[in-house]
Amino acid sequence: MSDLYKSMQVSASGMRAQGTRLRIISENIANADSVAQEPGGAPYRRKMVSFGSELSRELGVEKVVVKDVLTDKSEFKREYLPGHPAADEDGYVLQPNVNSLIEMTDMREAQRSFEANLQAIQASKSMLQRTLEILQ
Repeated sequence: MSDLYKSMQVSASGMRAQGTRLRIISENIANADSVAQEPGGAPYRRKMVSFGSELSRELGVEKVVVKDVLTDKSEFKREYLPGHPAADEDGYVLQPNVNSLIEMTDMREAQRSFEANLQAIQASKSMLQRTLEILQ
């Protein structure tokens, strides 16, 4: 039974990590049009989640953890908007380096991973319940 509990803990850690990833992706999408309000200011910079593993000595298993939230160092797009408050002397405004199509693809991948971990927990729970029924 302890192996079923361990598998549930590992899957739960995966769900927590994917939940964090979904929150960061949502933040990116929400800020896809967030530009600076003053000339020369930087717009919103895309964030990305880095995963790692961490040994749970208590359980003796490797759990998934969010290792870091990184910023995407790719170039900002420039858009010609001479009347905008953030326009430089040439009339260009720096746009966030967020590509909504990439964010939606990443969101779908995170959602599927979250669901796979949830199904693994449900399968472990079902096996645990059956085991308890047999032991009664």
